[in-house]
Amino acid sequence: MGSPVRMAALPCLSLILLFWSQGPGVRGQEFQFGPCQVEGVVLQELWEAFQAMKDIVQAQDSITGVQLLRKEVLQNASEAESCYLIHALLEFYLNTVFKNYRDKAVEFRILKSFSTLANNFIVIVSKLQPSEKEMFSISESAHRRFLLFQRAFKQLDREAAVTKAFGEVDILLTWMENFYQMGHGAREFPTPGNNRRSITGSGHGAGD
Repeated sequence: MGSPVRMAALPCLSLILLFWSQGPGVRGQEFQFGPCQVEGVVLQELWEAFQAMKDIVQAQDSITGVQLLRKEVLQNASEAESCYLIHALLEFYLNTVFKNYRDKAVEFRILKSFSTLANNFIVIVSKLQPSEKEMFSISESAHRRFLLFQRAFKQLDREAAVTKAFGEVDILLTWMENFYQMGHGAREFPTPGNNRRSITGSGHGAGD
């Protein structure tokens, strides 16, 4: 299910994707989105890549009263829903948000961090394999959550929507932390702080 995304994203982003084997530094660190397991991606690297771009990206967002990744999209999503939801969200980010933000990343001289984040998202999507045996109602409920995000995105001007969605990667990463495990199965939960926004129904003011 991840292969078409990987093939489509690489030409659009002109990125070089390196699939690395698990070394001592990443062993035991994994995302567990319900039935879907993703190994070999270090969450801290995603945070560091986004933090390097955050101020520049979010400064371009002038629509502060709207939040795309609001609570109706992410909050209280079950583990069973999480695999379908994160797959749909990351697929959208790669094929729509990252694809259309690359020129700005070059302009703002943040291409290295941009590429690091995009490459990691590609790896995650390539390893997500939502089971077709899961209950239809679960995949449908996850799809409804995704549609709330997609419709809100489409209601904005295209450029403004891309900028806002990219600026909300911190919200997405905070939610993803709920499904991140380290060491001997110990789960690391999100720790709200000055640099991390919570899942709310408002814009940049929430959680900043």
